[in-house]
Amino acid sequence: MVLPDHRRTRILDQIGIQVWRSRDAGGEDSPVTASEESRVAAPVDPVNSTEQEPDRYRSLEDISAKVLECQRCPLHTQRKRAVPGTGNPDADWMFVGEAPGREEDIRGLPFVGRAGQLLDSMILALGLSRDQVYIANTIKCRPPNNRDPSPEEVRKCESYLKAQIGMIQPRVIVALGRISAHLLLKTPDSVPMRELRGQVHQHGPTGTPLVVTYHPAYLLRSPDQKARAWEDLLLARLQLK
Repeated sequence: MVLPDHRRTRILDQIGIQVWRSRDAGGEDSPVTASEESRVAAPVDPVNSTEQEPDRYRSLEDISAKVLECQRCPLHTQRKRAVPGTGNPDADWMFVGEAPGREEDIRGLPFVGRAGQLLDSMILALGLSRDQVYIANTIKCRPPNNRDPSPEEVRKCESYLKAQIGMIQPRVIVALGRISAHLLLKTPDSVPMRELRGQVHQHGPTGTPLVVTYHPAYLLRSPDQKARAWEDLLLARLQLK
């Protein structure tokens, strides 16, 4: 789905991202876009399962079934529903968030609260729809009071996400937030977002392009960062050309 320029601009304006016309197009300001020459970071090691024996899954449906009955960590005792992931199994784009929130815990789907509505709008601005991409989280159950997942909780869930990426084989991965970025890139928690954004990382044995951006929940609290998040998405889109 390709959106006309005027409709895409209207969507970006509605979600608080201002886009200016370039001087070549008759405007007086420069556009807020990602650099056409993306800076490619050095390859990183692929995600290695921390389980002694990697889990074997037959399909995305098999992964979802395992997630729904998972009892690997204490989070299963407090959840209403586990949240495996959703979307197109043949997606070019894969968005990886951090953990389910309250609405996700109730409905069993990722990104269905206010942050999800913002993510949907940004996906639409890219000329895509939610059913054209795949959306998942680093962990599949909601932590109490929406706290950050613990390293042990992330470790217990890691093989699910690894298997999802392996089966979907997206052409580009977008890490939403620092927790998903650190997991996928295997960077220390002390590395700030500003050092991870604005470049193209490589993930896994096939070197899948991976771009880091802010989590939509953070953008709701810091709307002044929406333009930077849009630049990140444009950088990710360049990897599909």
